[in-house]
Amino acid sequence: MEAKDQCFSSDDQEPPVSPTGQYFNSSALSVSIVAVFESEVPIDDSPTVETLESIFLPINPRFSSIMVKDNNGVTRWRKVTVNLEDHINIPSFPPKLEHYDKYVNDYISKIAYDQLSQSKPLWEIHIIKYPTKTSQGTLVFKLHHSLGDGFSLMGALFSCVRRADDPSKPLTFPSHKAKKSQKEAFWSGTIRGMSMGVNTFRDFGWSLWKSTLGKDDLSPMRSGEIGVEFRPINICCNEFGLDDIKRIKDKLGGTINDVISGVIFYGLHLYMLGCGHDPNTSKVTALVLLNTRNVTSYQTLDELTKPKAKTSWGNNFGFLHATVPKCENAKEADPLYFVTAARKIIKSKRNSLSVFLTGKFLEMMRKIRGPEVTAKYIHATLKNTSMTISNLIGPLEQMIIAGHPVKSFHFMVVGVPQSLTITVVSYMGKLKVVMGAQQGFINSELLTSCMTISFQRILEATKLNKA
Repeated sequence: MEAKDQCFSSDDQEPPVSPTGQYFNSSALSVSIVAVFESEVPIDDSPTVETLESIFLPINPRFSSIMVKDNNGVTRWRKVTVNLEDHINIPSFPPKLEHYDKYVNDYISKIAYDQLSQSKPLWEIHIIKYPTKTSQGTLVFKLHHSLGDGFSLMGALFSCVRRADDPSKPLTFPSHKAKKSQKEAFWSGTIRGMSMGVNTFRDFGWSLWKSTLGKDDLSPMRSGEIGVEFRPINICCNEFGLDDIKRIKDKLGGTINDVISGVIFYGLHLYMLGCGHDPNTSKVTALVLLNTRNVTSYQTLDELTKPKAKTSWGNNFGFLHATVPKCENAKEADPLYFVTAARKIIKSKRNSLSVFLTGKFLEMMRKIRGPEVTAKYIHATLKNTSMTISNLIGPLEQMIIAGHPVKSFHFMVVGVPQSLTITVVSYMGKLKVVMGAQQGFINSELLTSCMTISFQRILEATKLNKA
């Protein structure tokens, strides 16, 4: 699903919407990203409005544009005058409560499945001036996925914040590229070349099958309901220490992504058991989203607003299918098995050109049958799997947005035809796993508890492991 989007230029005042942008805003799909910033202090909306006007809107013309079709039927971005009042929402809850957790959670759930208006630029902000048990107020951004992928949109939001300790310094982000010795690089390259062809053929064929005929089984994570993307969701969170995750990584090898994927897989295993369901009786597949840019960190505000930025704005990502691992004795499964299995799965999938071929296949389908048919194909790809997993890195330092110190933040992809969506983000030495769970179908409290138990058991097993 990789596509290089175009930005505005003097030669083309109404650039065409990229293919991926059209897929995500079609009759079949309407996908958005909800970003939640929890403030340490009560929220004042005056500096928030000023930040939107002076920093957010100038980042990219799409924040001031709507989608229109020209006389030739081509969908384009058209610049419009932005009335900020149309994009700012300030809810009102009953007075004199000590905490408003349920009201805030219900409000964010409603934001998730409400559709953005097509008559104005596809974003909005919600200023929630009520305290919860973890914050004094909450800022919620909702941005349509057709504006850009998580990397672009979160990069834009990070451009609106400053470092709490020293606003004159830039935010820094953790590096996730490990260096290899020459010997390791040689053997890695040799092995990769030998296996890439096999992996590509297998993964691409499997991806086509999963998108058409290969539906996952119904399970405690997959209801299979028609229109599930329009059902209310509960957004629940688990937070783990990055130092503990690194201890697991250093003991077992692999990457932080391998560890957290193992935690998620084992947590899902425990959840199925907790629901009285044998994990070995169901096919459960996750769509893992990958950023396809050759970069390791976000661009600065100056870089984002350059006419020719070093990395393209928009939707530049691919997806791969990953089967949630099973084990023979489900009730007595070794927690570390899921980490090693996750590492093996991810390594194999990355050593494949399936993501590239899938992008080419979608582009060919678009040219032959049009963007609406392609969007329906992507909808089927999502619906046939049990969940989507995506992750982003956040800053190492505490950030301030419009004068409000951010205690915690997370994001969620909404509008996808799945009962469960999982996102992962790091911030200030913590890693947060966030789950968008279909209300009335998924027991979000049990799921959260299972993720906590999963992490604790994997950490304890790592300490006992002598390998």
